[in-house]
Amino acid sequence: MIRTTIFPGRYVQGKDARKRLGKELERYGEKGFAICDTFVTENLLPDFEPYMRDVIQVSIEKFGGECSDDEIRRLVDLVKKTDPDFIVGLGGGKTIDTAKAVAHETNLPVAVVPTIAATDAPCSALSVIYTEKGEFSRFLFLRKNPDLVLVDTQIVADAPVELLVSGMGDALATWFEAESCMNSYAANMSGDLGSLTAHSLAELCYDILLRYGISARTACENGVVTPALERIVEANTLLSGLGFESGGLATAHAIHNGLTVLPQAHHRYHGEKVAFGTLASLFLTDKPGEIIDEVFSFCESVGLPTTLADLGLAEVSDDELMKVADASCAEEETIHNEPVPITPYMVFAALKAADAEGRRRREYSQERG
Repeated sequence: MIRTTIFPGRYVQGKDARKRLGKELERYGEKGFAICDTFVTENLLPDFEPYMRDVIQVSIEKFGGECSDDEIRRLVDLVKKTDPDFIVGLGGGKTIDTAKAVAHETNLPVAVVPTIAATDAPCSALSVIYTEKGEFSRFLFLRKNPDLVLVDTQIVADAPVELLVSGMGDALATWFEAESCMNSYAANMSGDLGSLTAHSLAELCYDILLRYGISARTACENGVVTPALERIVEANTLLSGLGFESGGLATAHAIHNGLTVLPQAHHRYHGEKVAFGTLASLFLTDKPGEIIDEVFSFCESVGLPTTLADLGLAEVSDDELMKVADASCAEEETIHNEPVPITPYMVFAALKAADAEGRRRREYSQERG
């Protein structure tokens, strides 16, 4: 059996890491094309641009807001006109996925500079493509992982705390999905079986979340970098990225993709929907009560959703939930990496069960004062 594990070329993380950006980028050439999201363009460029321009030339383009085929084509056309040596993606998950896709289409090196720790997108050789309306379209598998991932943890600490929490929600799925893939001999994102290394990193990711999640949230709320924050940023970004890509995906991310069919959930963060998908997966895969309690308790402690109402779906109908379940079970979806056959009704039932458990726990907590 062939097992494949893939990694980014270089991972740099720490307080004020942005000051090394230019020197890190000059490994890939003298002229860059930077794709920056709206918030970065309007607020954070002064924190990054001087450290790039001191060493390299860089053209800066504002990201259109959706990682879609149209946006990728627009940016590819601009890259061909400017003829850079490398691409830089500076911002959140969709900006980063778009930059990786543009680099893939133009066969250029790519440096990823996340300004938040809200997803595990930065390290992967994968871009998630959406429609212009924000609905999941497909995965775009890239030839290679990013050449550089650079994370300034002070920038992350200054970002809204709910983004860090969303990253914890995305990371929460990593070990459960890698475990399912290992048990079912399902392929990881490379198309081969996952390695023991990937599975171990996924488990470490889960352990760090449970141990340091609350302390990291407190640090972020106060805009400071602490050892706990550094560990959670690494778990959200590197460990989760390596774990999902080389360990494999299963139910949680399939349910996230299913939830995108409901417009009323579009405003919720990726990691929030993945976290609820993880809760539903506990019922779908018949996890023991102590694991269910542990994961719900973690979500409650850091502020991740534990009910459908938390996702803006308080009034969701059973028919709408069946649409989510049907989309989650599409033929190509990763939910079929589970070690047992999955049907849409099973997913529907798991969604209902997770919501009921979340409401029960909340009502019990309120009764106890």
